[in-house]
Amino acid sequence: MAVNGRCLKGSLAALRISSASNGISSGEGCHLIGKRMAHAAAKEHASHKPRSTPLLDLHVAHNAKLVEFAGWQMPMTYADQSITESHLHTRKHVSIFDVSHMQQMIISGNDRFAFWESVCVSDVPEHVENSGALSLLTNENGGIIDDTVWMNTNRGYLYVVVNAGCAAKDMDHLSAKMREFQKKGKAVNIAFVSAQERALLAVQGPEMARVLQAGLHDSLDKLLFMHTTLTTLFNFKCRITRCGYTGEDGVEISCLAKDAIPLCETLLASTNGSVKLAGLGARDTLRLEAGLCLYGNDIDEKISPVEAGLTWTIGKRRRAEGGFPGAPSILEQIKKGVSKKRVGIISSGAPARHDYPVSDTNGKQIGVVTSGCPSPSLGKNISMAYVATAHSKIGSKLHIKVRNQNVAGEVVKMPFVPSNYHHGRAKAT
Repeated sequence: MAVNGRCLKGSLAALRISSASNGISSGEGCHLIGKRMAHAAAKEHASHKPRSTPLLDLHVAHNAKLVEFAGWQMPMTYADQSITESHLHTRKHVSIFDVSHMQQMIISGNDRFAFWESVCVSDVPEHVENSGALSLLTNENGGIIDDTVWMNTNRGYLYVVVNAGCAAKDMDHLSAKMREFQKKGKAVNIAFVSAQERALLAVQGPEMARVLQAGLHDSLDKLLFMHTTLTTLFNFKCRITRCGYTGEDGVEISCLAKDAIPLCETLLASTNGSVKLAGLGARDTLRLEAGLCLYGNDIDEKISPVEAGLTWTIGKRRRAEGGFPGAPSILEQIKKGVSKKRVGIISSGAPARHDYPVSDTNGKQIGVVTSGCPSPSLGKNISMAYVATAHSKIGSKLHIKVRNQNVAGEVVKMPFVPSNYHHGRAKAT
C-alpha cells in the first residue's frame, strides 16, 4: 500500500460482503450486500471469468492492453504510450490509474478503534479526524498479512483500502476477528464495498493539484498527505484521500461507479495539466522507484515489519504496550535486530528481477531480489532485495546473478527517486 496497493501475486477469491448496520453517510454511497449476493459472487468467481471495473469501457475506448490481474481485467498499457513513456509522463505531468480492483471497506461502531488496533500495528487514536496512515495487518508469528491505508473519518467510521490480491484473505480474516469482537459484546461492524457500487481512481503527478483544484470549492492545498475529505469534484460527490503509490503528490478518489467514466473524461479534458491514463506497467515501475513494497513480492506472511524496513508503521505507544498480532516477536526483533533486511540496490549490466540470487563479492549467497527493473527516471537498473544484515549498509558491494552472469551492485538509500508528498508549506517568518 506500501503507500498503498499492490499485489501482483495471489488470486482474488470470491468477493464476500458483510452486511452490517452502521452510520455511513449517504454521500459515501456504501453498498452493503448480504449473504445471498456473496454466494452469487463466489459462484461467478468459480467460472474463472475475470471481473471488470466500472472503467472497462473507458479502457477499451482508449485502446488499453488488458491483462488478468488478481482476478480482474485491468489495463497494462495504453496505445498512446509505452510503460516508460507513461512512467515519465506521471513524473512530469499527471496520470489516472484505475485502482477500483482494490477492496474498500468501512469499519464502524463505538469500538472500531480497539478493533482496528487488535488487527494492525497502528496507534489509531493518535490520528485526528480525517487523517490516517499506512499500516500492516500482522499474524501471530509477526508476518505481514497485508499492507493497508486507513483513514479516521469525521463521519464515525474508519475508511480502509486493502490490496486486490489479498482481498478475499483479508475479508475472511477481518470478518472472523469482527465476530470474535462482537461475541465479547463489542460494537463493531465491517461493510465491504462492492466495486460495482464504488470506483477508485488514483490521480498522480505534479500537475494533479492544479487539475483537481479547478473542480473544487475548497483549497486542495489544505488537504495534506495521508488526509481525507468528502467533497464534490466537478459536481461528482466523492471521497478524496491524499496518498498514492508513485512517490508523487497524488490522491485516490472514491466515487460512485456510475460517475467513474464521466469523472475520468472530465479530468482527461483538463486544460490545467497534461492528463493521461496509465496502467499497471507504469504503476509498478513508479512504486519501485519510490521504494514502495509490492505485497507478494517484497512482503508476505513470512516477512516481518522489521525485516521489511517498515518498523516506522508501528505506533510509538504500540511499541511500548504491544497488543497487536505478533507483537512479542516483532518487539523482540526491534530490540535485538534481525538476520536479514530489505535494501535498495543499483546494479550494472542486465536488470535484476524477482528471485534472482544475491551474493557477496566472494560468491557466497547472502540474499535474493524481490523486485527489479530498469529505472526510467534514473537510466539505471534498480531493485529491492533481502540480504544478510551484515551486508545491508549503504555502500555495501554485492553481486546479483542475472542470466547466469554476476553483475555488480551496490546497496543505496531508498527511495531511489525523491518523493514529493504534500506535507504542507512552511509558514513565512
